[in-house]
Amino acid sequence: MAAGLVAPGVVRAAGAVGLKYTLEGIEVRGNRTTLSRVVLRYVPFRAGDVLDVNDPELELTRFRLLGTGFFRAVQLSLRRGTQRGYVVLVVDVAERNTIVVDDVWLGVSADVNPNGEAKPLTAFGGARVTETNLAGTGIGLGGAFAVADSQLGLRARIVDPQLGSSNWIAETELLYNNARDFFGNNDVLVNGQAADYAIETYQRFGGRLGFGHDLGISSQLLFNYRLERITANVPLAASDYRGLDVEPIDFMLPNGASILSTLSATIVHDTRDEQFLPSRGHHLVASLDLGLTPLGSDYPYAKVVVRASQWFPLPWGHVLGLDAFVGGIFGDAPLFERFYVGDFSDLLPDRVLDLNFDRRPAPNYLSTDIVEIRYGNYAAKINAEYRIPVYRGHRSIYGVDFFGSFGVYGVANGQDFTDPARGYLGFSTVPIDLTFNAGLRIDTQAGGFVIGIANLVGLAPVHGPEQGAARP
Repeated sequence: MAAGLVAPGVVRAAGAVGLKYTLEGIEVRGNRTTLSRVVLRYVPFRAGDVLDVNDPELELTRFRLLGTGFFRAVQLSLRRGTQRGYVVLVVDVAERNTIVVDDVWLGVSADVNPNGEAKPLTAFGGARVTETNLAGTGIGLGGAFAVADSQLGLRARIVDPQLGSSNWIAETELLYNNARDFFGNNDVLVNGQAADYAIETYQRFGGRLGFGHDLGISSQLLFNYRLERITANVPLAASDYRGLDVEPIDFMLPNGASILSTLSATIVHDTRDEQFLPSRGHHLVASLDLGLTPLGSDYPYAKVVVRASQWFPLPWGHVLGLDAFVGGIFGDAPLFERFYVGDFSDLLPDRVLDLNFDRRPAPNYLSTDIVEIRYGNYAAKINAEYRIPVYRGHRSIYGVDFFGSFGVYGVANGQDFTDPARGYLGFSTVPIDLTFNAGLRIDTQAGGFVIGIANLVGLAPVHGPEQGAARP
């Protein structure tokens, strides 16, 4: 029988073909807050269906209910119906706290003074909090903020997985960013003056509206329309070394006001048994974004991203996870849509709400020209993670795993393939590097948290302050 499915009173002979019954109805138990119709939204069976106890969709239904984040435990069972050959599918759920801290960002980064000079480490922080099951209706309502020196990011989001009691998903989000970014590597010329770094500041305000529909028990198709106004303050002229040559800096935003208008489509396929500490199943996300110049967008581009993850339970109780990412941008995408090295290297802080807090280049353990690249139009990564369960509970802390991960990633622009930076030869012209991390993954009543050492390790210099090809 499927995992978690019990059929009282049924004796099954060894080697027998899967038993089939007619489904008389579905009963939901244990939902003190969540409305029964919300639970049934994720159950693909209906009265009158022929139910095979070996149907893999039974186990996937359990995983899908766990994946909502509404429940800490889900069990499916069968009880006899009112007629011979009929059964009732019983869905037993144990609710969890649905006010969830999705993310907490705390760290230190290497920042830059307003005049472009490098300065000591500064702190950054933020959080994302969501009520994932508002009044038991399944509606998610959340917000996020991120702050650092001279930077602020804000988000507000609402999602309804049953728009008008239908199977359509609706989502809307508002955003505001007061941001800045850093270009160069200690030897920049900005408006005719020498500086360590060139600084670009910009503000974003806008939002997105999305709709989606299930393609099956484990798959969804989502569409999003996004509209933003961007106001940027870009240096009139700036240049920096690329290898041994001095080249103009591309700030990837026009000076002054511009409009970003995009349409995106995303396919999600998810068979994980848990959201935060999965031990089996896979997760696939493929997306396509298009800049809509006919609707006033100043950014004509297409962005394609595919990410696939698979988890394997090992015989001795540990878990192996494999993750692969590939993405490409074709056209003139804005700065915050490009691929940033820190999003692929655990040794640098990730962007938080699209804010970039760190001026450092990639650590460059492989001594390649990845050190010359901050943002790219192409990116790929392969990563493996090994997890060792340390604790499992049913109260405030649901699980603690020790993890170690190791990967290889690359970020590049078209020029890096056709005209590598001068001063690099052979393998060093391939813009790739290593990434690794170790620490704890903790699943709690308030959400999932990761405590890792990689960011601290990344603060140690690898090849000295410039890390690149020898400068003239």
